[in-house]
Amino acid sequence: MNNIIKMLSLWISIALLLPITGSAQSNSINGFSPERLQRIDATIQQYIDSNWIKGAAALIQKNDQEVYYKAFGIDAPETAMKKDAIFRIASQTKAITSIAVMILFEEGKFLLDDPISKYIPAFKNPQILDKFNEKDSTYSTKPASREITIRDLLTHTSGIDYAQIGSPQMKAIYQKAGVVAGFSPTKIKLADMINVLGKLPLVHNPGEKFTYSLSIDVLGRLVEVASGQELPAFLKERIFDPLEMNDTYFDLPKDKQNRLVKVYTEDKNSKKVIPWENDAASGLTIDYPINGNGLYAGGAGLVSTLKDYAKFLQMILNKGSYKGKQVLARHTVDMISQNQIGALSLGPDKFGLGFQITTKEGSGKLGVSEGSLSWGGFFGTVYWADPKEQLIGLFFVQQSPITHGELGDKFKVLVYQALL
Repeated sequence: MNNIIKMLSLWISIALLLPITGSAQSNSINGFSPERLQRIDATIQQYIDSNWIKGAAALIQKNDQEVYYKAFGIDAPETAMKKDAIFRIASQTKAITSIAVMILFEEGKFLLDDPISKYIPAFKNPQILDKFNEKDSTYSTKPASREITIRDLLTHTSGIDYAQIGSPQMKAIYQKAGVVAGFSPTKIKLADMINVLGKLPLVHNPGEKFTYSLSIDVLGRLVEVASGQELPAFLKERIFDPLEMNDTYFDLPKDKQNRLVKVYTEDKNSKKVIPWENDAASGLTIDYPINGNGLYAGGAGLVSTLKDYAKFLQMILNKGSYKGKQVLARHTVDMISQNQIGALSLGPDKFGLGFQITTKEGSGKLGVSEGSLSWGGFFGTVYWADPKEQLIGLFFVQQSPITHGELGDKFKVLVYQALL
């Protein structure tokens, strides 16, 4: 009799637990708390209500399943932001160009430690900036310790600097030479610009430091040389078409231009958010996706959507494959995902081949998992892919400068706090 009573008690206990467990599962969205996800809505709306941004769109994906996909605020006056809006992703172009380089690496077109001058002769015998005259931008140079390699370019350790956003000396030298950061108001060919860049001085020896740079624009030209195709054609054939990225372009077609998000900036004195006018920053235009400038800059030229970029990141989380199509080998994905800069510093994190890599120390900052791949773009776009959680996060705005750019970091915190 005692055994029967014990058995009945056990069954009753199990029966009482089942509804609780079932309720927790039914209330989750692929492992996320719906209630906690609402904190994202509240935070983004607070930034809009405070007039710190005008609009935003966000996407969370886990295990290749959509968890969160929303738009907030306005695109233009009296026009609501849409989830499928097309954004200038700027430096998020770099990851795509880097993957294009790795596709050609897999085909035996080059080795990563080959000197770039083997394929673009203008970079032969590189020189380092020695002395600079601020009055007229003249300078003297001294020989670099070695040639720039393709790996140096992929890791921003080449010694090249950045036009328009780099050091004052190199900004002046690049401006005088006609080298731009990709948002060109006038016609210019990538091949011509890179040949000019190759003859200009470096800021340090190759491999010596991490300096965010025009290195990936150089790699865009390498893709053209190694493949025999212009960069847009190669990316479409080898990445965009296989991944069904149907809204990603250098030159945005006319029938989709109404979906291109307006860009905002800040009044220098009041910090009030105002529409970007084309004189908002010297030498830059926001019209580069629609002005036909012909500059297919591997480091900054693309426009895309949340969904399209999520497909690109999902391919990486899938170890190079997407819907049965193998874009990269799994060992190549392992290469791009590991520290490629040794002891060099990138805050607490490291850099792989085209991506920032979250370290254990870096994980302690926002809660993003160690081993995650990430970067962002000039106009306030942010992305990361987390292999441990099989999670993708994307947060897009179109504003520069953005005093309250910490919202991108807050979004990361809000994503991880919502995980059950």
